[in-house]
Amino acid sequence: MDVTLVAAVAAAVLVLAVVLQSVHRIGAAEVGLVNKKLGFKKLHDDNPIAFHGEAGYQAELLMPGLRFKLWPMFSVSRFPWVQVPAGETGVVIAQVGAPLPIGNKSAVYKPQFGNFSDVGTFIDHRGEKGVQRPVLPPGTLVPIHPVAFVVVTSREVFGLPVSPELATLGRGGTLAPQSFGLTPDQLRVVVIAPQGDIDVIGLVTTLEGSPLDKGDIASRLGGFEDVESLEEADGEVTDAELIDLLLGSKNEAHNNYQDFQAFIDAGGRIGLQHDPLLYGAYLLNPFLVRVELVPMLVVNQGEVAVIKGFVGLPTLDTSGVEFKFGSIVRPGHRGIWQEPLRTGKYAINPRVYAAEIVPTFILTLNWADATSEAHDLDARLESIVGKSREGFVFKIDLQVQIHVSDTKAPKVISMVGTMVNLVSEVLQSAVGNHFRNTLQDLEAVRFIETRQEVQRAAFTAVSEYLTAYEVETRGVYIQDVVFPQELVEVLTRREIANQERSTYVEQQRAETARIEVEKARGTANMQAELAAAQVSVEITTNEARAREQEATGEAAYVRLTGQAEADRTQAVGLAEARATEALGLAKAAGYDAQREAIGEVATAAVAVAGAIADGHISIVPEVLVTGGGGALEGLAATLMGSLRSAGPDLPSGAREAAAAAVEAAVAEPVEEEPAPAA
Repeated sequence: MDVTLVAAVAAAVLVLAVVLQSVHRIGAAEVGLVNKKLGFKKLHDDNPIAFHGEAGYQAELLMPGLRFKLWPMFSVSRFPWVQVPAGETGVVIAQVGAPLPIGNKSAVYKPQFGNFSDVGTFIDHRGEKGVQRPVLPPGTLVPIHPVAFVVVTSREVFGLPVSPELATLGRGGTLAPQSFGLTPDQLRVVVIAPQGDIDVIGLVTTLEGSPLDKGDIASRLGGFEDVESLEEADGEVTDAELIDLLLGSKNEAHNNYQDFQAFIDAGGRIGLQHDPLLYGAYLLNPFLVRVELVPMLVVNQGEVAVIKGFVGLPTLDTSGVEFKFGSIVRPGHRGIWQEPLRTGKYAINPRVYAAEIVPTFILTLNWADATSEAHDLDARLESIVGKSREGFVFKIDLQVQIHVSDTKAPKVISMVGTMVNLVSEVLQSAVGNHFRNTLQDLEAVRFIETRQEVQRAAFTAVSEYLTAYEVETRGVYIQDVVFPQELVEVLTRREIANQERSTYVEQQRAETARIEVEKARGTANMQAELAAAQVSVEITTNEARAREQEATGEAAYVRLTGQAEADRTQAVGLAEARATEALGLAKAAGYDAQREAIGEVATAAVAVAGAIADGHISIVPEVLVTGGGGALEGLAATLMGSLRSAGPDLPSGAREAAAAAVEAAVAEPVEEEPAPAA
């Protein structure tokens, strides 16, 4: 009885133990993985999951709740549901299914697979082992078979690694993203957004796909057949239309690389992709897609971007045979595009299209310590150092203004490569050599005195030089000249002397001005007297003019009166003259007759007596003259004087006769009576 009771108790205890071991409580967010310990069938084809009652991990999972699995035939392990946190993705790695084709890095995905929660469907539709192409989106919470699939997230790895590859990775510790060569950041949602003030795009590199064609460095879905078709279909297609086609994205064909299976089906190639990702959040498989953020191409006002295409149709040069500096092509061909990109923002892949920004505004370059604020092209330019003919070393700060036309920018870049090369290689040598040669041919003082001429000559020389590079020169200006110290001293002394001379001149002008002021002041002080004097002068002038007019009138009167008197006198004189002439002729005729009758002496005596009688001759002398000649001589002298004085009143013949008679009378000797005795 005791033995039976003990056996019954033992059996009850055993049954209770079996029951207790066979009942499993599965949590709300858990699944139960059933492992069949005993079975008559064995697994084959290296599959770790039994679908037909084979011994091993069973395909069917125990869902949340109390579940019964007879122990010890079955063992149950609990695993959490796969949960993908917000902002993260989950990468699925299948440990069951068909092996991957040779060369593939990921398994083909079919819509029937869904979110990989049904392992039976996965196997039935020939799912493949390895990394699955889609990823689990953020917020996923799904019961996934822990042996069929391993899910990698940024925080943990879900599942039980049983495949040789994964088992090796998990050996020695818990699996983590780093075990698969991933970083937690790579398992987060890829977000492309502005980085501060910088606009960015995402450059995509795919790690699976067909190899690129020989010579290609990037893949574009369909290649450039669309560009070729457009050129052939419409010969009038513009460069702008071609640019729009090239910058247009084909990413919608595979949902921006999120549907990697569609990318492969569309002919996607491995490697760098032509079309970048724009702003947005993307669920990308880090085993298949890598994204690099780079700045977006921004072309500001006053600039153009010259594009160098490294991909596209074969090079077809459009520059002409005379251009020897590289190929200028239409957009879509390899080479420098003949049409630059103008103001705007462009999602263009800088790995396949190199953009050279060319300023089209007036570009100011400084050969000095200071650099321009609008650009940094002159950052490596320094002041020009030259030596004059006498050996003085000059340091010249120079400013050059140039302009590159937007339509000529592609040719400029084709010739010089970059704007930096244009400045540092072309301009630096041209400008520096010109000024050094100019200084070498001039004396130091001559250079200083002819600075404007040197500047104009430099402008001409630089303009001619840059014309060959399709660059326009707008100005060459000498900003500052650092002179040698010894020359500075000479110029300083000269300038001081010039300043002193100028000072003396100014002082002289000041003294002259002071004299003028004093003169003006004196004039002002004497204004009353000056006014009175001026009035007096005017009065005197007027009086003088009045007298002048009066005198003029009087003179005219006298002249007219005199003329009248003269005319009267002339008339009277003529009459008297005629009368006298007639009288004289008559007297002369009488004298002639008388002389013939009585002789010349008697005639003279008669004439004298007549003259005395008429009172024309005075016989009483006014001056009594006495002398040794006697009284007769005195009388003769008196008569001779009377004749002379009365000469005009006597006829010439009578006067001559009288004079002769007097002389004759005097000449005759007169006998003197003897003087009486005393």
